[in-house]
Amino acid sequence: MTANNSLSKVDILIKQKKFTAAETMLKDMLAMDSGDVHLQSLLAEVHLQQDKFDTARSIIDNAIGRSPDAPHLFYIRSRIAIQEDNLREAENDIRQAVALDPYDADYFALLANILLARKQYQEALETAGAALSIDAENLLALNTRSTALIKLNKPEESFATIEGALREDPNNAYTHANYGWSLLEQGNHKKALEHFKESLQNDPGSEYAQSGMLEALKAGNPVYRIFLKYAFWISNLTARYQWGVIIGFYLGFRGLRVLAQRNEALQPYLTPLIVALALIAFSTWIINPISNLFLRFNKYGQLLLSRKEKMSSNFVAISFLVFIIGALCYFIMSDERFLSVALFGFAMMLPFSAMFAPSKKKNALPVYAVLMAITGIIAIIKTFAGASLLNPTAVMFLIGFIGFQWIANYMLIKEGNQ
Repeated sequence: MTANNSLSKVDILIKQKKFTAAETMLKDMLAMDSGDVHLQSLLAEVHLQQDKFDTARSIIDNAIGRSPDAPHLFYIRSRIAIQEDNLREAENDIRQAVALDPYDADYFALLANILLARKQYQEALETAGAALSIDAENLLALNTRSTALIKLNKPEESFATIEGALREDPNNAYTHANYGWSLLEQGNHKKALEHFKESLQNDPGSEYAQSGMLEALKAGNPVYRIFLKYAFWISNLTARYQWGVIIGFYLGFRGLRVLAQRNEALQPYLTPLIVALALIAFSTWIINPISNLFLRFNKYGQLLLSRKEKMSSNFVAISFLVFIIGALCYFIMSDERFLSVALFGFAMMLPFSAMFAPSKKKNALPVYAVLMAITGIIAIIKTFAGASLLNPTAVMFLIGFIGFQWIANYMLIKEGNQ
């Protein structure tokens, strides 16, 4: 078999997603010519498609060392960095590819997509435009332009762009999923659901479409729709403004409490407001797992929920049940000790709701939640053994509860702003 025939067969195997067979062929070819940079780039691509990022990076680094002026190598390394959640490095690499070849639409489209992920919406829009000026049918550029326009609050232009992308490829799973997310952000969960279904028909394994359909199903609840609007709004902000909102809310809440304490005449008006704000803040943490719990009774929803989402919803449900039991026992028996049970159940809903939130430190929040649960149980045991409601262990639990919110916010904001 000639080299050209072998390469053609490798290309076919990659398109057919027969990566193991493609890898075997490429290794055999590289055994005869270990310095062939093109073969190395194909092998890196095969490993990238199989989520073997370390191996793919090692191969592509070696290829770049041999041929530092090949833009496609930087394009592949940029895509590897994206999968490793390193958007800064991904941007640096794709900018190098653009600098080496400023006439490739795919390079500009990927750069635009990275800028979009980094919340640089105007620059993402302009870069997507640069890609489309080279190739007006580039699907990634069209999708990126559409999403950037949604983020810039230009829905009509956005939908016109993505509908154009669908005319180019009516069965493209990513485009349908992207359209669904844009519709969801605009509050049209019913139409969004249709596009997520279409996306999954074309690509049943698309996590992007699965998560979108999950949100669209939950958006059938009007309360969740309000939360979703807030979630989109806060996620579109950069880290600085997200912290501004959180700290501003906290300082405003504290200010109202101080004002209520110092002005008895205002207490009847401020106290309900303070309680309402506290409940709103708390609900933003627990509404997602509670919605997931209800989705367990939906024949489609239960298939979309991941194992971790199911676990989180279960733990939140158990915590809520503990809260109800503790509260009922307190009111029925007039025994203050049961307040510790009720408060423990109520408080634990928060860490259990966020314990599996995406983070590079995957075990940090679950371990924190488990330690809080252990601390809280010990505090309850001490209370029933004769200690005061606010015994030292209970105070530790309270500090941990407050600390969890700041630590979780820090990790989530960092994750969403790379």
